Amino acid sequence: MSLTHQIPYRRVRLGPPDIELTDGPDGVIYVRSPHALEPYPETMTIPLDRWAREKPDGTFLAERAPDLTWRRLTWNDAREQGRRIGQALACRRLSAERPIAVISGNDIEHALLGLGAMYAGIPYAPISPAYSLMSSDFEKLGYIFDLLTPGMVFASSGEKYGRAIRAVLPEGAGLVVTREPPRGATLFSELLGHEPGPELERAAAGVTPDTIVKFLFTSGSTGMPKAVINTQRMWTSNSEMARMHLAFVRDEPPVIIDWLPWNHTFGGNADVGLVLYTGGTLYIDHGKPAPGLFGISIENLRDVAPTIYLNVPKGFESLIPYLRNDAELREHFFSRLKLLFYAGAGLSQHVWDELTDLAMETCGERVLMLTGLGSTETAPHALFSNVSADRPGLIGGPAPGVELKLVPYMGKLEARLRGPNITPGYWRQDDLTREAFDEEGFYRLGDALRFADENDPQKGFVFDGRIAEDFKLATGTWVSVGPLRGRLLAHCAPYVRDVVIAGHDRDYVGILILPDLAACRQACPGEQGSDGDFLGGAALRALFQKLLDTFSAQATGSSSRVGTAIILEKPPSIDANEVTDKGSLNQRAILDNRRDLVEELYSPTLRTLLIGP
Repeated sequence: MSLTHQIPYRRVRLGPPDIELTDGPDGVIYVRSPHALEPYPETMTIPLDRWAREKPDGTFLAERAPDLTWRRLTWNDAREQGRRIGQALACRRLSAERPIAVISGNDIEHALLGLGAMYAGIPYAPISPAYSLMSSDFEKLGYIFDLLTPGMVFASSGEKYGRAIRAVLPEGAGLVVTREPPRGATLFSELLGHEPGPELERAAAGVTPDTIVKFLFTSGSTGMPKAVINTQRMWTSNSEMARMHLAFVRDEPPVIIDWLPWNHTFGGNADVGLVLYTGGTLYIDHGKPAPGLFGISIENLRDVAPTIYLNVPKGFESLIPYLRNDAELREHFFSRLKLLFYAGAGLSQHVWDELTDLAMETCGERVLMLTGLGSTETAPHALFSNVSADRPGLIGGPAPGVELKLVPYMGKLEARLRGPNITPGYWRQDDLTREAFDEEGFYRLGDALRFADENDPQKGFVFDGRIAEDFKLATGTWVSVGPLRGRLLAHCAPYVRDVVIAGHDRDYVGILILPDLAACRQACPGEQGSDGDFLGGAALRALFQKLLDTFSAQATGSSSRVGTAIILEKPPSIDANEVTDKGSLNQRAILDNRRDLVEELYSPTLRTLLIGP
């Protein structure tokens, strides 16, 4: 046993990890937790009412004001202001057919509008700000508005979001902004001027567990975004699943500092839901792991010591140099940290190891690092890893109340899910809803899983790729894209942001490389000039040639060996549907849009690296 494994974890209380397996026909396996899901409330306003009674002056939400002090919203103020907004909404012609569209990002006004909508039983739809701010043609935003037919649109700034508002605001829809109102818009502050009355009481009386609380749009990684129906039951049951698994939050309500966008299920349901459900505190972080913005997150972490820190793998990778080089920040960060939770993508082993080393050096203990598996359609939690997770990628077993069905498919086990947290379907897309569920009512997740240890099912599962991404080479050999991509990213870290894998009906695997320019320039200090010159330079080509040579030297067959590669100069386009608003690549769209490069990968004379547009 290594020295690392002899160092104890910081003590935290988790729910029991046990799973039960039942064999079905044709090799199908059913998996569930033997522990029943505990009772959960009918709506998410019930815990808000509870915390407003029990801790009225406690901080629910906080964000930086212009003077950099923390602007705080107490539980009592959240309830009172939410009900005032609910009254204003109940007096408008809003419904599931004419919901609220939110096109700006995380802030207190956004949160309050969501609370008001919940009290009034009106669905709201947080939409990626990237569709308004980064798009040149607003195609995705227009598509979403056509699907939703919103009766109200909210934006934090009438000026910042003005181009998008003018392009897509439906005729007859109300516009609400926090500041800089265009002509005809309502200021957010005016919504707070309404006293709760009979209109709100009638609306609230009609809210049930089946009431739609929000529409969350899939990221569009396999096509145009779909509006996933999220009901009150989905969110409350899923929040109870999280509370049962993270049992220590019953002893100490969580303190979270978080940038993750509320238009995604990780930030908007899992993180906001955990705080709302358990009476914790959420500090809104207006930074993110991106150039020029991560410094904001670091300054926030100097102020706030979280008890749970949730992020995407890129966020943890960006954090490591700051923790390594700043002892004061490191001591503060780990001072009361109970859990590191990553999601959205696979975590590299070197990031896991460095975080473990930093924790041990700082506090003499390891800090739990967990993940899970889920999707927008599962609200999002479905599987949770547990204390036995000693390396990245272990996703554990089903949460209480969730049934996992594993169906043999092309040598893999396709995952399907059923439970109170599963969406009833996609809004106004009945054909896609029918395709999403099997004959037993299980949601087709689209992911493949495998046992972490074939001899010990209690160790749970490992992600085994996306079913739709896998393909066959011309030899008939299957290429499992997800695991191959994960190995490539780990092997080429930190020089690669992502890779696109090609090879359908070809003789060998080829890849398109999106390099991390900053890391690559550090590795090639002698190379100067523009990004284009650098990308085409001999030093970078030599760096990647060596990486891919050593990668292929470890290959066990044609499905795990890279034959050719092209370094991309032109980044993926959100307008061309090549990248989602959260940065995930749409592999299919890139391969379709850049067919000339794919053909170049398989040129008879190409067995080396090229640079491509």
